[in-house]
Amino acid sequence: MGLTSDQLHRSLDIVAAREPAIARALEIAGYPEPRIRRTGYKTMLRTIVGQQVSVAAASSMWNKLEAELGADFTPADLLERDFDALRACGLSRQKQGYVRSLCELVSAGEVDFENLPADDEEAIAELTMIKGIGRWSAEIYLLFAEGRQDIWPAGDLAVMAGIGKILGLEERPDEKATRALAEPWRPHRGATAIFTWHCYDNPAL
Repeated sequence: MGLTSDQLHRSLDIVAAREPAIARALEIAGYPEPRIRRTGYKTMLRTIVGQQVSVAAASSMWNKLEAELGADFTPADLLERDFDALRACGLSRQKQGYVRSLCELVSAGEVDFENLPADDEEAIAELTMIKGIGRWSAEIYLLFAEGRQDIWPAGDLAVMAGIGKILGLEERPDEKATRALAEPWRPHRGATAIFTWHCYDNPAL
């Protein structure tokens, strides 16, 4: 599971003690709510289904998939369906390629969501073997589903904008700068990332 409220509070208190700008933002915005997803291949499957479509469209596709495959479907169940069956659930040719890649890798034991490498970079490398899953999607899974404490999705636009806002920077930092800025906050960058999303739209900051 993802980082709990207690873990978020503890980590952010530590980072705030090192970074006055974080302490100030914490006073204004308060602590963020946890962002928790289930572990397992289905969470990643939902990520693929939801790519580049609205929340409503993604929900509709997922409901059709469950109606077609059953609520407790396995990777093998999906792989047994042909193009037209998955198309009827709303999956484009590209998305079908991605979900089949995921299910094939899981079925072959090449990606094991129950035993991902303990090293974050190794885990990201394993997850990005899946077609359609880039570093950002892998990081979000590790942060929200596994609650890894030091994940820092520096390529996320809201993280870049949020940290720029918190630190009072004149321009939004790019990914490289965003990664460098967070180095002093190891190993608590996961909570800090969740805090940047929490602050991103806060008009008081």
